[in-house]
Amino acid sequence: MSQLVRYIVNDVSEAIAFYTENLGFSVVMNPAPQFAIITRDELRLALSSPSGRGGGGQPMPDGRSPQPGGWNRFVIEVDDLDAEVSRLRAAGTSFRNDIVEGVGGRQILLEDPAGNLVELFEQRT
Repeated sequence: MSQLVRYIVNDVSEAIAFYTENLGFSVVMNPAPQFAIITRDELRLALSSPSGRGGGGQPMPDGRSPQPGGWNRFVIEVDDLDAEVSRLRAAGTSFRNDIVEGVGGRQILLEDPAGNLVELFEQRT
């Protein structure tokens, strides 16, 4: 059984464009304006916009609505972090921080149009 990560986004079409044009994802399904599944290698990403029409974007019983953003993220490993950051900056994407050094390598946090994070990580060799 494959794993699926869900991101709440403000606009599913805008998110599809971001992930396919900038990060090499492909659309698996987009059956309605408020939902899509996209994939890159083994990662399957479900995109849901907040709505009252059921699914992952519907309000909770206590009335709270799912919101995009936060600090949770998935990680895409890259061979040349500097080159990827340069390419993505030229494409007009937004980053939450600058490249940081950690014990295992270097990383930066890329924001999708709704503010969800994608960590780009270059492993220390």
